[in-house]
Amino acid sequence: MLNRILGRFSHDIGIDLGTANTLVYVRGKGIVINEPSVVALNTKTNQIIAVGEQARRMVGKTPSHIIATKPLVDGVISDFEVTERMLKYFFEQIHRDTFSLLPRPRVVIGIPLGVTEVERKAVEDAALHAGAREVYLIEEPMAAAIGARLPIQEASGNMIVDIGGGSTEIAVISLGGVVSWRALRFGGVRMDQDIIQYAREHFNLLLGDKTAEDIKMKVGSAFDDGQNIETRARGRDLITGLPKEVVMTQQQVREALHRSFVTIIDNIKTTIESTPPELVADIYERGIMLTGGGALLRGIDRAIQQETKIPIHITDDPLTAVVRGAGIVLEDLELMRSVLVLSSEEKPYSV
Repeated sequence: MLNRILGRFSHDIGIDLGTANTLVYVRGKGIVINEPSVVALNTKTNQIIAVGEQARRMVGKTPSHIIATKPLVDGVISDFEVTERMLKYFFEQIHRDTFSLLPRPRVVIGIPLGVTEVERKAVEDAALHAGAREVYLIEEPMAAAIGARLPIQEASGNMIVDIGGGSTEIAVISLGGVVSWRALRFGGVRMDQDIIQYAREHFNLLLGDKTAEDIKMKVGSAFDDGQNIETRARGRDLITGLPKEVVMTQQQVREALHRSFVTIIDNIKTTIESTPPELVADIYERGIMLTGGGALLRGIDRAIQQETKIPIHITDDPLTAVVRGAGIVLEDLELMRSVLVLSSEEKPYSV
């Protein structure tokens, strides 16, 4: 009874709980939060110092009693307590202007394909402990397809590749369900590590995670378009231990990322090979839709098209496709219930 009363003063929320970024959609308002999935904790007082962008700026720069941590790894929760506190912080931010002192929202959360029962329940429990009164789960490729406005309920093949920070998911969707799929436990974060490893091997230079991400965003590419832009990479010389700066070209960064791109393309091919031929014909006609932050890398659409011989489309604002899909489900929860994942008790998990 109390939850229902408090729920009247709470917003319905859609969440893309990502390894790199967390996005929050509020019913009737749109996307209101787009923050890095980073939390800064004071271990002396066990208090949260910062969440999101402010905490991300602290990564690698904190004293011993402050930890700037990423509570999600490879698309799943690695630190339950910190994830719970991060969600609670976001819930409170959203409800600052309401009369609810104890917000009890209904929540739709995107989860990767192929997660275990334990990983799925961890997401449900984290949201419930953070204050949600009902938790609904949706597979991220399904949410991304809805966000990209693909006709998922029709008897036709829709192929989507969602390249996130911690996971890459490839799915063929028809009649509101996933027909064939592959889920890779790596994404943009692994690509950052590829750049760090390349700099270590070729320049004897140790880069930080944020520096590697900046290099990827500035000059990262998957296809040789004839350009060769450059950027400066600053870090620690592994031989002298002193600061060092080198120039990295687009070609060098593309070489660093090559293995990751090959893995993604090979899994796209494998997914197509396991798809019924009638749906493959639809995919050949309609093309493959790219979503997620990885879709923003230069030339990735051309690289995939060259290898698969299938047209490639990048959805508008690929970073927000999953949370937009969760928002569309929120707007008509009863109608869209068939695309949701059953909770661990085969019903909306609620308290």
